[in-house]
Parts: sequence; C-alpha cells; structure tokens
Amino acid sequence: MRPGTIKKLFNGYVQIYTGNGKGKTTAAVGLAVRAAGCGLRVFFGQFIKSLHSGELHFLQKLDGLVDVQQYGRGFIRGTPGAEDIDAALKGLSQAQAAVLSATYQVVILDEINVALTLGLLDLHEVVGMIQGRPQSVELVLTGRGAAQKVIELADLVTEFKEIKHYFTKGVTARQGIEY
Repeated sequence: MRPGTIKKLFNGYVQIYTGNGKGKTTAAVGLAVRAAGCGLRVFFGQFIKSLHSGELHFLQKLDGLVDVQQYGRGFIRGTPGAEDIDAALKGLSQAQAAVLSATYQVVILDEINVALTLGLLDLHEVVGMIQGRPQSVELVLTGRGAAQKVIELADLVTEFKEIKHYFTKGVTARQGIEY
C-alpha cells in the first residue's frame, strides 16, 4: 500500500495503556506511526499536556495521516482551574467527533485517564464514547489510573509498572528522551 492511501480496519478494538511506569505516550506514538505507515488516518489528542515535545513535532510532519491536537495548559498540581476543565471538555468534544467522523481509523487519547482522575471529564461521557464508537475505529486511551469501568470495556489493557526510575535520583526530564 502506498503512503497516503487510506485503508479501512476490518475490526477496531479498545486499548488502554496505564500504570505508573514510563512509556505510555511513547507506545501510543509508536502505534500512531505504525498505523500511518500502513495508510491509516490517526487522530492523536493529548489531554492536559501543552508542551511541544519531540514526538509531537515528528507526528505533525505526518500531516494528512496524523492529526495532532492538544487540550491543556500543562501538568496540573493541586485543584484544576476552569481553563483546565474547558480545555479537557473541548478535547472530549473533538475526540467524540473524531471517533464518529469516519475520517480516522485510529483515535488516540493521550492522558485521558488522568483527565478523568482529576475530574476534568465525566466518566459517563467517556464510557458513552467508548460504547458508541464504530467497530471500524481503533481507540487507544493512555494515562495513569485508568478507571475500572474503562478497563472493563477495553479489549486490551497494558499496565506500565515502574521498577526503577532515575527521576528518584534528581534527574530532570531530558529533551529527546522524556519529551
């Protein structure tokens, strides 16, 4: 299949990447690259985050196959503000539209589990989106603390477990490695 040719999935599934370990977003980016390489259209919506990281710069170069959107002001410490909630609600609305659009075969919602945990989004709305997705759409939800109801609805759940991390030694996030 030549690049740019749109291919339909026979049957899409719901995947969750959760847990306290590093690599959830990286795994989702890898899936986006793989899907785009096979001619699938990808919607990559990032909740909470606002940093233009290396992976997002690369995905944006796949314009026409990968649509990247961010819905946040950055990591939230303490109580979320109205702007955080508004950004997440905008993201959910656009994610729902992407799932139902017939434009995208893969929809990745990075950090949506964290948005749910922080109360930025309503669990019932996210559950409704999962249950209402067309069978031809692969839906990927990432972030720590996936809700039990979301886990129950998923076809694949991967938990990233931290065993050892250099952050505990004071190493800060490094461009090209963590972002």
